[in-house]
Amino acid sequence: MKILVIDPLFETEPDVEREAAGPDAELVFRRSVNGTLPNPRDYAGVDAVLNCRSAHVLPAEVIARLDRCRCIAQGGVGYGHVDLKAAGEAGIPVINTPDYGTTEVADHAVALALSLLRGVQAYDRRLRRSNDSWDARMLKTVKRLGTQRVGIVGMGRIGTAAALRFQAFGMKVGYYDPHLPSGHHLSYGWERLETLPELLKRSDLLSIHCLLNEETRGMIDARAIAILPAGAVLVNTARGGIVDFRAVHDALLSGHLGAAGLDVFEKEPLDREDPLIRAWADGEEWLDERLILTPHAAFYSISSIIDIRRLSMTYLMDYLRHGRLRTCVNAPYLTHRR
Repeated sequence: MKILVIDPLFETEPDVEREAAGPDAELVFRRSVNGTLPNPRDYAGVDAVLNCRSAHVLPAEVIARLDRCRCIAQGGVGYGHVDLKAAGEAGIPVINTPDYGTTEVADHAVALALSLLRGVQAYDRRLRRSNDSWDARMLKTVKRLGTQRVGIVGMGRIGTAAALRFQAFGMKVGYYDPHLPSGHHLSYGWERLETLPELLKRSDLLSIHCLLNEETRGMIDARAIAILPAGAVLVNTARGGIVDFRAVHDALLSGHLGAAGLDVFEKEPLDREDPLIRAWADGEEWLDERLILTPHAAFYSISSIIDIRRLSMTYLMDYLRHGRLRTCVNAPYLTHRR
């Protein structure tokens, strides 16, 4: 079996991948450039694709080149960059790796929120400039955590893990997730809101943990942000396309949005010409306590990288050898299998 591994995550040797694949698999490693492989012929003649990062996209025209492919495995949780319909119509199941990095992303979301709500980064930035910032009372975003109402958008694995962490700090948890069965909230004593506006209205802190798809793209736009209480904090560790970045800029500028902690962006790496990113990069003082950006790194730890390398290849080979689909994400479009 010939497996095309795109944008592999190993640093020195692909030992984890080879062990998980077994001796009967030929692994071909390639790096993408600007979202695609430089040589289109690399897509042909492979039995499967392991797409290790979301930087490499799989639209219909690329999937059409996969003339022999029987499965596409996506390392990681998100798959908004894969044309699920085109893959399904070609008879190619798409699988993801949802059981890695859950705790890391939840921890990162909480870390961003705490850094803003307790002023950790703002204190550091201001103290670095001078002792004039010694008076701690100047930070308006600093709050007593136990008084804050956190709203979770998407109560899946990561959303649940984040909610448990926020709850441990005394925050009142509410969530919006129309895909969960009735009564799910009773398991934890959380408040379930039936509509997104209802959740936004009561969220002093909004943390995004849903998938990026047609339902959620641009969901947190200017109108949504306007519903949040004045001074609310927004945290996004899911996908950049869910949140309108321009709307975040405008809401921070107007003062309606108290602060934002963002790990993901619609354009990655950052667009340095964007007005908000330019102001942040220049260290403009008005953003000291109000904006923290991290480089799509919420998933990362040494342990999580080992997990994603091992699990994504394991699930792929399990399908190729035994036909077992553990995490198929394009089942509605999969009318047949190659």
